[in-house]
Amino acid sequence: MTTNKLIVALDVQTAPEALELVEALRGAVGMFKVGMQLFTAAGPDLVRAIVRSGERVFLDLEYHDIPNTVAAAAVEATRLGVSMFNVHATGGAEMMRSTADAVLKTVDSEGLTQPIMLGVTILTSANALTLKDVGFRAEPAELVSRLAELSDLSGMDGVVASAREVGIVRSAVTRADFVVVTPGIRPAGSDSFDQKRVTTPRQALEAGADYIVVGRPILEAPDPAQAAQEILAEMATTDAKGATI
Repeated sequence: MTTNKLIVALDVQTAPEALELVEALRGAVGMFKVGMQLFTAAGPDLVRAIVRSGERVFLDLEYHDIPNTVAAAAVEATRLGVSMFNVHATGGAEMMRSTADAVLKTVDSEGLTQPIMLGVTILTSANALTLKDVGFRAEPAELVSRLAELSDLSGMDGVVASAREVGIVRSAVTRADFVVVTPGIRPAGSDSFDQKRVTTPRQALEAGADYIVVGRPILEAPDPAQAAQEILAEMATTDAKGATI
């Protein structure tokens, strides 16, 4: 695992914008996240370009479909050379197990590098009312615990979860190499935008997060590179696992 725990979300509209940010932040961050907006606009060629440039990619497409479809998509993500991708844990054990098995088989047969496979628990834009609206009776904390355990049992390498629930994830899955990626990160004093369960970078790391994802506070800054450095400075502490950033 890289020692740089900062993932920058490339939530922009075009490939040139994304590549400009990658160049500006080259060597300063641990990974770049390509999500649905950018992937829909620019496609897999952009991912290949970022990987070819020597940078690492978190493909954040949150796959959620029948097991065969998700497994096939995950195999293609692996072939793109991404370092990390995710699926929705609410897709169930069969979907996640089929995905993990297909990726591991492809890695072995084609000599590829295995990406980190993550199960998405509960979105940081969701709260108890959101879950109730779609029929979940469990509170967010309870559901996060169940989905983290299910992800682990189904062959995922970790989960995406709010930093407020990292402790819950660590209680549900105790193995040390289980990866927790936390979105919804906002530097102290910044706007939370549409996120409901947010924390600061330092709070996330102290809670035990392995990676934090930051988007708008860097992308919308007058100087994205300086904003990234300021966040790295805020992260410059010892996390809950005792690893120095």
